[in-house]
Amino acid sequence: MRKRRFTSLQRGGLLLILGILLLVTSNFVDELRSYQGAQVAVYLVAISSIILLTGYSGQISLGHGAIMAIGSYAAALAFSLWNISFEFAILFGMVVGTIAGFILGVAAARLSGPYLAGTTLALAVGLPTIADQFKVLGGEQGLNFDIGDAPGWIKRFEGSDFTQYRWFFWLMTLVALGVVWAITNLLQSSFGRNWRAVSNNPVAASLAGINVARAKVLAFTVSSALASLAGALFGILLGIVTPSAFPLTLSFTILTGAVLAGVGNLAGSIVGAVVLVAIPEFSGALSTHLGNSQKVTANLPGLVTSLLLIFVVLFRPEGLWPKKVWKRSRQLNN
Repeated sequence: MRKRRFTSLQRGGLLLILGILLLVTSNFVDELRSYQGAQVAVYLVAISSIILLTGYSGQISLGHGAIMAIGSYAAALAFSLWNISFEFAILFGMVVGTIAGFILGVAAARLSGPYLAGTTLALAVGLPTIADQFKVLGGEQGLNFDIGDAPGWIKRFEGSDFTQYRWFFWLMTLVALGVVWAITNLLQSSFGRNWRAVSNNPVAASLAGINVARAKVLAFTVSSALASLAGALFGILLGIVTPSAFPLTLSFTILTGAVLAGVGNLAGSIVGAVVLVAIPEFSGALSTHLGNSQKVTANLPGLVTSLLLIFVVLFRPEGLWPKKVWKRSRQLNN
């Protein structure tokens, strides 16, 4: 019996209800949880970009943190130096990141496997150093990206105790839910079917009339647009954009989140995002228990992330998302 699919309108309605519930819930949590909720939303967008690229088009990127940096720097540049409102600054960051992704995607269409992974890895290694050399990008001090408190109309509606972190949570949660809705619809379109065909068997896809190179470029471009959006949101969350905010480990962290979610499982990206935000808190508590050594505190989050990644690869290759739910989500997306 064929499983029932949700229509675009139904998915939008469900996500809208979820968004309202999350926004209402933010009234009953403290500042730390609001900030962590905003982090989850940013990671959700970033992980979704990897899932679309790797899980659906079969391309491997080890440098998506560099694409995030491009979007973040472009948005911060527009906001701090050109005095553009943060909404249009985010859009500007997306446009610049999308163009960069298209250029990289053209090259990526000629590469595969370790060659593509190595190219994106080199970008992630070199980009922070390059950004540090240009005064217009702020050097080591970076660029200011503090958008301030919530707009006045929200404060009039929510009251004067509506904090900045709650504003970040509202903003980034709504953006993340909109991204999930858009990606789900895209993956159910002919573009998504073409990407899956290219990922499963490029030769068969080519014989079926699919332009494999064009499909790969499009997938990389869309994925870069999402990554640059995540980067712009990340810059807002930090309040400043610096080279140190986008180290190589950020790219590996996002990729780890996608593996935890189950590469190819968009619904599981929320699990990957929550785990990534929870790891530092768990590591901090464990470090305190172990004596609160500075060396342990600095290295424990990376160790926990690595061990969790190894465990998932060996014992839960479909990701941490429950198996039955994962199969159900695949049926809805296919």
